[in-house]
Order: sequence, then structure tokens, then C-alpha cells
Amino acid sequence: MTLNPLAPSYRSMRTSSTEPEMWSESSPEDDAWMRTGMPKGMAQIVGGTFRMGSDVHCPEERPAHSVTVDDFWIDRCAVTNADFAAFIATTGYVTFAERPLDPALYPGAQPDLLKPGSAVFSIPGRPVRPRDLRDWWEYIPGADWRHPEGPASTIAGREREPVVHIAFEDASAYAAWAGKDLPTEAEWEFAARGGLDGAAYCWGDDFTPDGRWMANTWQGEFPWQNQALDGFPGRAPVGVFPANGYGLFDMAGNVWQWTKDWYAAGHPRDLSRPCCTPRNPRGVAQAQSYDPAQPGPRIARKVIKGGSYLCAPNYCKRYRPAARYPQAIDTTTSHIGFRCVLHMTSTEQRRISE
Repeated sequence: MTLNPLAPSYRSMRTSSTEPEMWSESSPEDDAWMRTGMPKGMAQIVGGTFRMGSDVHCPEERPAHSVTVDDFWIDRCAVTNADFAAFIATTGYVTFAERPLDPALYPGAQPDLLKPGSAVFSIPGRPVRPRDLRDWWEYIPGADWRHPEGPASTIAGREREPVVHIAFEDASAYAAWAGKDLPTEAEWEFAARGGLDGAAYCWGDDFTPDGRWMANTWQGEFPWQNQALDGFPGRAPVGVFPANGYGLFDMAGNVWQWTKDWYAAGHPRDLSRPCCTPRNPRGVAQAQSYDPAQPGPRIARKVIKGGSYLCAPNYCKRYRPAARYPQAIDTTTSHIGFRCVLHMTSTEQRRISE
């Protein structure tokens, strides 16, 4: 069993089902958009065709290719601790990181790793090269969304920070309760680009235009030197950094965000004919999903997007719309959160526009 949250999962894949059941409790805001005429805290994204992926960065982002998405709504900010607390208070839901583990599913595991917990980033006390993730990640029993750094920590006073230690099934359960969904990778990337098709970043091609920090990322030599030049040594409250062209905050940095698509190491080849441009693509089938960079059995993984406050020029550098990473659905960490989308029928869309 490994502590590496971005490599082979430190928890075995569940044998019953890899797609979570949808939460059945109704949210008090389920139909708020029907009453007010607009979904609360969301931005409307007018669909269109764009160039998804990149040919100049990481291999898994290739090839850049044309994709069309339909209209949708997306949360302006990542789901916060306050948002998630409302969900828990209403439903009594228990997150993946808080549940007891069955020793039979983890033969040979150390007893401490069978306690409910999650992976927490810890800055090394000495200069180290970013090679072995165990130098800065540790499985902490008692770490969860309420206790992001471990059992002695709290989210009191941090209600506007994005919720973390969220497994894919936790994000899906929240989305269902809220009457929403998780975005596809194509929807997420289209929204993140903010209308700047082909730009390197959500705000353009200059990482720090006029010396301004545009996202919560890592400054200094990762993982041991955190200069916090952007003002935040860790996660920042949502909405602190500038919004993109669609009015969306933190589509780069701060925390990675779940999408609903299964991961493949690369995009399909470019189908340039107008008749063949993919519309609302959904990635590969679960059976085809795995991370070729990881040894051992092939474990299906979901695509996460956006990078986090731990992404640095010397490591990761995935604070770009095209960037993508494979994440095991049974793995929770202190730098992964999510946001939701909403799809409306044509009748509902007309009702809002009236």
C-alpha cells in the first residue's frame, strides 16, 4: 500500500461499483433557479466549438482538436467548506475519508492505514528534489473535509476555502443533492478558457501579466521552498484571484477539480471535417481507462483539471486549461475539490430568458 495520492491508489478500488449512487435527499436550493429565474452562484456558458487540448505542453494533452459543447451553467466558484457543510447538515452524508475501512479489502495494510483518513501535503524540512511523492505526502488518520490538515485542524474561519479531501463519489453525491452534475472534461475546459481559445492560461499567454499573480500556485522550488509571493502559502478563499472572461474564479490553481470523464493518456485524433467534430464528448469507457505511468494492475481513473496551489514551474505546471491528470476515484487529498454544472432543457432556458 502506497501513500502516493497521485500514483497507484492507497486504497483499493471498490468491487461493487465504481460509479456512485446518486444522493436521494433533495436540496433546499434544488429548484431555486426555477423560483428566482437564475441558478444561484452560477454563470451561463453559451456553447460553441473550441480547440481542446494542447500540442505544446504535456503529452497527455495531445492532440489539440476541435470539440463542440452545448449550453450549460457552471458554478462561479469551487464548492466551499460552507457549501459542503450545508449538504452534510441536511443529509447526514459521510464522506469516503470518514468511513471505516474493511481490513479484508486491504490485505497486508499497516493498521494506521486502515483508519479513516486522507493524504495531506507536508512541506519537507530540507531541500529535496520533486521525485518521490512520499517526501511531501502523508496519509493522516483523521484527516477529512472538516479537518484538512489532520484531526487537530479545523475549518472554523475557513468557510470560504474550497472543500477538500473529497472523493469522486462525494462530489457526485453533493451535485445530485444540489440538483446539478459534475462537468465533463470538455465542458470544464471550455469554461476555463473564458473565450480565449488556444491561450496558454485562463487569462491569456502571460503567466503574470504586468507582474500580477492571477492564480494561487506555488512560488519557489517545489516542494521545500514556499515563497507564497501570491499571498497564500496554502489554499486561498474562493474568488480572491481575478475571474476569467466568463466570470469564473479559480479555474487555475488553488485546488484540482473533478470531472465526470474517465481518463485516457491523450485525446482522440483530430477530426477536422465539420461533420465529424465531436459534440459533448465523454472520453473513454471505464474499461479503457488507466494511467500508463503507473505500474501494476490497470486502475480506471477520472480526469481532474485546473492544477492546485502545489503546482510550480519546476513541478507539475498544470495550472492551464488544457492540463489534465488521472485520479483514482477512491483517493482523497488536501488539494482536490470540485465545482458543479447544470444542464437545462430548452423550455427552461426560454423561461429564464423571458
